[in-house]
Amino acid sequence: MSNLIKSTQYVPVDMLKELDLSKHYSPPVEHESPLTAPPQSYDAEVNRVRNEQFEEARRVMLHDAKDFAERQVREASEKAERLLIEANQQIAAWWQERREQDEHLIEAVKAEAFHEGFEEGKASALDSLEFQIQEMMEEGRQVLQQAYQAKEQIIQEAEPFLVELSASIAEKVIDTQLKLEPEFALELIRKSLSRKKEQGVLTLCVAPSQFSFIQGAREELSLVIDSQAELQILPDSTVKDRGCVIRSAFGSIDARVDTQLIEIKKELLRMSLHPEEQGTDHDEA
Repeated sequence: MSNLIKSTQYVPVDMLKELDLSKHYSPPVEHESPLTAPPQSYDAEVNRVRNEQFEEARRVMLHDAKDFAERQVREASEKAERLLIEANQQIAAWWQERREQDEHLIEAVKAEAFHEGFEEGKASALDSLEFQIQEMMEEGRQVLQQAYQAKEQIIQEAEPFLVELSASIAEKVIDTQLKLEPEFALELIRKSLSRKKEQGVLTLCVAPSQFSFIQGAREELSLVIDSQAELQILPDSTVKDRGCVIRSAFGSIDARVDTQLIEIKKELLRMSLHPEEQGTDHDEA
């Protein structure tokens, strides 16, 4: 402010020149002839009046210059005040705009950081979830494989028991059925005799408890053998069920029910203990 005021306290050069000339200017003296020259006292009076006029003019000029300078200073001061107010307003507006820009920038940075963090967190969560799913699937495959292995082991361990149980049940069922319907036993013997297409003596060994029943069906049974063969029916203590044993010169047929069940049970046990052989047999077939 002081520099601005000092710079406006100036006096026009022309005015300074006039002030300076007023101090040194003296009007030209008319050359009078010696005959008309005024007396010395007259000259002094003229000089005094002239000096007073010059002094008055100088004071007027100084007063005008002072007024002009003060007016210039006042106008410059007012202008400086206005400029200062405008500058302060511009600075305040600039700071307000900068603060708003900074706030927008901060919000934008926060939003971008949040978005980036969200995307990174989402990607990380997806990767972690995918990894966990893969682990769970691998564990599931292992558990399923172990379950299959356990199933096979249980089946293999249980199959002999199941075969024994099934054979025992079948034996009881067959025995009960043969007791209720003896003709089934007779049919079993008839089918066994039909396999012996031989001449000579065919010995049919039956259980002692079944001897009378089978002997009564001798003629019926003779029809299924060769006409040149002779059927002989004998009780045999080794036959303990409603089956029979057929003997001839060429060999024998064991048609006892318990023997057949034992053979069936052996075959089932063999198949359960060696399932790969069953698959091989099927492939060859």
